Amino acid sequence: MADGRQIVVGGARQRTVLAMLLLAPDRVVSIDRLIDAVWNGQPPATSRTQIAICVASLRRSLQSAGCPDDIIVTAAPGYRLAAGMHRIDSVDFAYSVDAAQKLIHQGRVAEAAERLREALDLWRGTALSDVSSSVLETEAGMLERQRLAAYEQYATLQLQLGKHHEIVSELSTLVEEQPLWEHARASLMLAHYRSGRRHEALKLYHDARRMFATELGLEPSRVLQELHVAILRESPKLLPTAGQGGSPYDRAAETTLPPDVLTFVGRQRQLAALDRLLDSRRPDDSPATALVTGRAGVGKTALAVHWARRVADLFPDGRMFVDFQGRAEAQASIGAVCAGFLQALGVPEEEAPADIEARVVLYQRLVANRRCLFVLKGVSDPAWIQPLIPRSRNSCVLIVSRRVLADNVQVRIRLDPLSADEAVRLLEAADDEGRTPRGDEAVGQLAELCDHLPLALTAAAERLAAKPHWKVSHLLTRLLDPQQRLNELSHGQHSVRTALDRGYRELDLASAAMYRALGLVDSAEIGIRMGQALMGVDAIQAETIMEKLVDASILRVVGRDSQGGFSYWLPGLTRLHAREQAELEDSPADREAARRRLARILTAVDA
Repeated sequence: MADGRQIVVGGARQRTVLAMLLLAPDRVVSIDRLIDAVWNGQPPATSRTQIAICVASLRRSLQSAGCPDDIIVTAAPGYRLAAGMHRIDSVDFAYSVDAAQKLIHQGRVAEAAERLREALDLWRGTALSDVSSSVLETEAGMLERQRLAAYEQYATLQLQLGKHHEIVSELSTLVEEQPLWEHARASLMLAHYRSGRRHEALKLYHDARRMFATELGLEPSRVLQELHVAILRESPKLLPTAGQGGSPYDRAAETTLPPDVLTFVGRQRQLAALDRLLDSRRPDDSPATALVTGRAGVGKTALAVHWARRVADLFPDGRMFVDFQGRAEAQASIGAVCAGFLQALGVPEEEAPADIEARVVLYQRLVANRRCLFVLKGVSDPAWIQPLIPRSRNSCVLIVSRRVLADNVQVRIRLDPLSADEAVRLLEAADDEGRTPRGDEAVGQLAELCDHLPLALTAAAERLAAKPHWKVSHLLTRLLDPQQRLNELSHGQHSVRTALDRGYRELDLASAAMYRALGLVDSAEIGIRMGQALMGVDAIQAETIMEKLVDASILRVVGRDSQGGFSYWLPGLTRLHAREQAELEDSPADREAARRRLARILTAVDA
C-alpha cells in the first residue's frame, strides 16, 4: 500500500521476490536464496538474469507508486529492502508481541492484552497466500504458528482479566479451524464454563477425546484431562479471582539465547525437519525434543540457535541456552544450571532452594504449564540433563552434542559439512571487501582445505579480515602447508584447534590412543585392519574402538573395505590434529612401531 492505494505487483516471480525481501527487511537476501524461492530448486540457466529483471520491475512499480528509488538496494551477494519509515506488517506484529512480553514481565496484564490484540488485528487472512514457493510455504507456516502463539497468550490474558465472554466467539472459530490445537480448546472450555455453559465445556472435551482416538490413537493431554475433571467437580479454582495471576513467579522468562550467526547459510532441509518437530504430537507429557549431532566445527550450535531465534515468538515464557562443555561434575552442574533457569523464570536468587533436589522440583513446577524453549549444548550424557527436561508438551528442547545419544527424541539431525557451493557462499557472506568472489578457483580450493566446515571457513574469513594486505592466494599458500594449516585456522574466537581439542579430551583412553594412531595414516579412508595394526589389537577390539569414534562424530562410515569390514573416513583437519596429538603424547619409538605394523598390513594387501 502507498498512501492508502494498493500497489499492483506483476507476475508470480515478482511477488515471490518481493515477499522474500519483505520477510528480511534491512537484511541482504542472496540471489541464490531468491532463485531457490522462485524455482523451488530447479532454476533455469538464465535464473540470475531473470531475478535482476524481476527486481528492476519491482523498482519501477514501487517508484510509480511514490516510493523512493532506493527502497530495493543492490548489496552483495544479493538485494536488501531498505525499510526506512515504511511499515511492514510482520515487523509491526513482532514488535507488538515483543512489547506485550515486556508488559507481562512488568505485571501490566491489561496493557499486554491490548498490544497482543493490536498485533493480531494486523492479520487479514493467510500470510503469503498469493505466492507459490516451497521456501515461502515454510515461512508462511512459521508466521501462522507465531499468530497462533500470540492468540494463545492473548486468550490466556483475557481469561486472567475475567473477560471470558469476549473471547468465546473468536476461540470457537479457532477451535473449528484447528481442532487438534489443545491450548485453544482448553481456553474455550474454561471460557464456556465461566460463562455458565458447563455443557458446552464438557462437550468440547468429549469431542476432542473422540477425535484424538480416531485420528491419532491417543488420549487428550493431561492438561485437558485435568481441566475436564475440574469442570465435573465444579472446582472453585476455575473461577476468576481478583488479581488472578497464578504463581508469584508467573511472568515471561528472560531470553538467554546467544546472538544469531550473521553468516548462516544452507541447512534448509534440517531447518524444515525442526519446523516439523513443532507439529509432532507426543504420546505423553514430554516436550518436543530434537538432537543435533556432528563433528567439531560443523555448525551444530549455529543451526540450533538460528532455528531457536526463528521460532522464539512461539515460546513467550522463556528461551534458554546452556553450555555443558567443560562441566566436570554432573550433580553440581545441574544445580548451577537449574539455579540459572530459576532466576530467568523470575525466582530471586535468595528464594531459590539450597538443596539441589528441591531446586529441581521448583523448576519443574514452574515450567509445567509454560511454553519454554531450551537449547542444551555440549551434552555428553543424557542422564545429566534429565532433571532439566520439562515435563510439559508445551515446551521444546534442542540437544546439541558431538555424540550420537540413544535418548528419546522425535527428530535426529546428523549435520554434515556444507556443500562446496554453500561453503563458498559462507566465505562470500563473511567477506566485506569482495576478496572471495564466487567462481574464483582459489576460493573454492580454500573452502576445500577448510573441509567445508563453517567454523574453519569463518576462521579463514577472519584471518583475511585481519590481514587486509593479503589476497586469497596468499592465505591459500599458507593453508597448503599441512604443518601450518591448523595454526592459520586457530586465531581468535573461531579456533579450529580449540574445537578439536575439546572433542579429543572427552575420549576414553583407548579411543584417544586410536585417534592419535589414525593421525599417522596418510590416507583419509581407513579400514578395520589398518586400525587393528596401528593399535596392535584384534579385529573386534579395533572395530569397537573405531565405532566409539563414530559415536563421537570423529570418524564417518563410508562403506566396506576389501576384507568385508567397515571403512571409515577421517577428515583432513581432524587428521592433522590427531597427528599433532600423537607427536605430543606418544614417543617416537611407539609411533614408529605403529607405522611398521601398518606397513606390513598394507604390503600384505598389495601382494
